[in-house]
Amino acid sequence: MSVQIVDVSQTPYVHRSEGQRMKTIRTVSIVLGLAMAVGCADCGSPEMDHGESAVIAAQTVQAHELGAIRNLHAFGGILTAGQPSAEDFEEARKAGVATVVNMRHEREMKGFDEGALMADLGITYVEMPWNGPDELTDEIFDRSREILNTAAQPLMVHCGSANRVGAVWIPWRVLDGGISFEEALAEAKTIGLRTPAYAPKARDYIERHR
Repeated sequence: MSVQIVDVSQTPYVHRSEGQRMKTIRTVSIVLGLAMAVGCADCGSPEMDHGESAVIAAQTVQAHELGAIRNLHAFGGILTAGQPSAEDFEEARKAGVATVVNMRHEREMKGFDEGALMADLGITYVEMPWNGPDELTDEIFDRSREILNTAAQPLMVHCGSANRVGAVWIPWRVLDGGISFEEALAEAKTIGLRTPAYAPKARDYIERHR
């Protein structure tokens, strides 16, 4: 399993046709909401003090809308999602999304070159592929916590349906956010967690990293 981060420079954005005017108006509202939630582009740190943890614990996961992305939720400057389309990513770019994390394997993408699209859109792209309990390792949990704590926001984390996103959400919320396992599990299920075997893996990791 490899973890690859690709930093790409900003490129000029070509506006869409006039037929997208109403969608653009909606996007402006999303930009403002994300900007208020984030406050800064990159204000996380690997080790947070008690005050920072209290702020994270006080936030809530909320259903969100951006393009046609399914199972989309917002938590401050973090968006959790199922697989966006190319058009959805264009809307995300206009909404100010700075980082995209993809937890899907290349074989799952069916020819969709998400990394190339992110380069075209000027969005930092992080590949962290895994799928199934056997691939949900300490490395995946460690890397997920690091990204959630430090990546430039607004940050979008996605897999196919947000099931995998829900799995890595639990340790981050417990260890870095200071909430209970039960509360974190409830949030993860709201986000999209469905696979029963993921929660015990998360609990074991938490118990060994307290």
